[in-house]
Amino acid sequence: MTESNEQSGVTVVIPCRDEAGALPGILSAIPVGYRVIVVDNGSTDDTAAVARSAGAIVVPESVPGYGSAVHAGIRAAGTPIVAVLDGDGSMDPRELPALVAELASDVDMVVGRRRPVDARTWPWHARLGNILVAARLRSRYRLPVHDVAAMRVAHRERLLALGPLHPRSGYPLALLVAAAGAGWRLIERDITYRPRTHGVSKVSGSLRGTLRAAKDFWSVR
Repeated sequence: MTESNEQSGVTVVIPCRDEAGALPGILSAIPVGYRVIVVDNGSTDDTAAVARSAGAIVVPESVPGYGSAVHAGIRAAGTPIVAVLDGDGSMDPRELPALVAELASDVDMVVGRRRPVDARTWPWHARLGNILVAARLRSRYRLPVHDVAAMRVAHRERLLALGPLHPRSGYPLALLVAAAGAGWRLIERDITYRPRTHGVSKVSGSLRGTLRAAKDFWSVR
């Protein structure tokens, strides 16, 4: 991945906190032509240095939280299309072009539905929480989704028009709720979900992290 090949009009935003170990593998798999922004959300390791050495733009975000980091990356993107994925290596950036190809003038956002490579990839407590939240989205908001996935592709200006959303783990749900309120058309497509390549997940890696994320999710109205 190099900045000299930015021709596609797509920026990949990767929110990170202490993901120096996973970033090399992610950045090496970014499709040619995609611009990359790594949002450093208070890392204490070499996340920023690793990102810069791979040719990514680093945007610091001092306000802690996944939502704050994603919003900072979207603001800094500057391209018509923005893709977002986690910085833990659990999703394959090489699957992004398939999602981008589904985005059209009458499609506001394409979201990935995680398909785990094996049962150990997705702990039961995290999977159960996801099932319950997705069911709520379908029944209450009529959204055709089965996952609150960390990989998504959308039109940047339409994202910005929704305004700042939840600053922490509730962001993906807040985004979908806001999208429903704005009358967006969403498409869901399967993506591969793998074990994170380094470290422990800040959400699904522990019951406490999952409960904290669930609290953020259920705070979204």
